[in-house]
Amino acid sequence: MVNPHRQQGAALLIVLMIVALVAIIATEMGARLQLQVQRAINIKDNNQAYWYAVSAEEFARKSIGTLMQETGDKIHLNQPWAEEFEYPMDNGGISARLEDMQSCFNLNALPDANQQNVSATEPSEALTAFARLIKLVNEDIDSYTVDTIRDSLGDWIDADDQMRVYGAEESEYASREFPYLAANSMLASQSELRLINGVEPQWLDSLLPMVCVIPSSNLMSINVNTLSEDHAPLLAALTGLSTEQANSVISARPQDGWDDVNDFLAEPDITALQLTTTQTEWFAVTTEYFILHTKSRYNEATFAMSSVFNATSAGDVNVLRREFGVLK
Repeated sequence: MVNPHRQQGAALLIVLMIVALVAIIATEMGARLQLQVQRAINIKDNNQAYWYAVSAEEFARKSIGTLMQETGDKIHLNQPWAEEFEYPMDNGGISARLEDMQSCFNLNALPDANQQNVSATEPSEALTAFARLIKLVNEDIDSYTVDTIRDSLGDWIDADDQMRVYGAEESEYASREFPYLAANSMLASQSELRLINGVEPQWLDSLLPMVCVIPSSNLMSINVNTLSEDHAPLLAALTGLSTEQANSVISARPQDGWDDVNDFLAEPDITALQLTTTQTEWFAVTTEYFILHTKSRYNEATFAMSSVFNATSAGDVNVLRREFGVLK
């Protein structure tokens, strides 16, 4: 006959095991519930931070439209658009900075679409200016590397398979350990520069602030009224001035900028250069493209976005591109 006390002990052990199992399951369910709640909160906060950034973009779009309608014939750094914008919001805030995309070297303007037999001709004036810019931002780069980057970038953007003297086409990139093909089209982003034959990461950071990529546009037009003194190497590269001379021209600029591009071209240092017709066409006192760098915050969530605008003199403003998580 089985001892009743032993039966009771076994039953108690089973009950304790069931209670322990239920406790473990309940704890796991509680932890998962907390995780799901926190995940939902994070998604909500991230979405709110995103919409804060979108609201800043819309505000900038309307502000640019008003700017172009009122003073679109002359855009300069003494206007309100050039000031950094900060706005507190419920449980967060927005900081935004608008930049003129025509105060940098548009890489998509490099190839000459009308140039035939590129391997047998001299580089275009734009490519020559780009080579000067590379050298100005880092004097340690040797001439061969400069020529290689210049011609390779031209080959990367142009639509043909003809290789420039120091350039590279698909055969070069396809032969690498991790092969890829040349784009043979306009750049979509500055980040593509790291793929170009001859480009080295140790000096690329010094070049990036001077260049930009205007989406699907080969426009080479620099607004001389929005060049900062930090961009003196860009003006020097485009004109042939020394960096010191370019810095002097920018620092001597009227407070509200030059009223007309001819006023800029009449500056003694510029006149002495006897610029070619192509070079004079590179300069303007107005702008068609802006880029907005936005950073928004809501609770613990942050969101960064860069938006490229195309603006017409009539005040029509369109968003050409958005990049998320990109903040300069």
